Amino acid sequence: MQNHGPWKILHTDSVYRDPYVEVTRDDVIRPDGKPGTHVKVFMKPGVSVLAMDAQKNVYLTHEFHYAIGRYSTELASGGIEKGESALSTAQRELREELGIVANDWLDLGSVHPFTTIIESPTQLYLATDLTFTESAPEGTELIDCVKMKLSEAIDKVLAGEIFHAPSCVAILKSATLVK
Repeated sequence: MQNHGPWKILHTDSVYRDPYVEVTRDDVIRPDGKPGTHVKVFMKPGVSVLAMDAQKNVYLTHEFHYAIGRYSTELASGGIEKGESALSTAQRELREELGIVANDWLDLGSVHPFTTIIESPTQLYLATDLTFTESAPEGTELIDCVKMKLSEAIDKVLAGEIFHAPSCVAILKSATLVK
């Protein structure tokens, strides 16, 4: 038996695993002392990058996302590969998805967008001093680059038009840092 906060884990089974996701099912003793089960989804750690130029324009992705079945406007984002740092992942994703190279990087901290059954840490960055080049998205990505003022992005977060959680946090954090 393993203590896990106020829970006790009696046994863990791996239900599913691929390079991006693992699902486990635990037999547990709940905080109320009763037996139960709990499912946990582990997602590959990732990054999300807000690219901003000197005029406070931000550059976002707009693409169809399979899981939600609709288009989303959000930051360049992606999974951290084994042996890769969060910063090098952020640099790679920004270049691949939007064709942007940044000279200055500010670490905005990390978020866990889902905390009840999903472990999905996401490192956030603000990228500035930008140079533009060709993008090189993966075969599953059909990405449009959306340019807007930071103030417009903030309005879209508040209106629910930008709803990707790491993007919302990075945009709002950046708004407090950029005067």
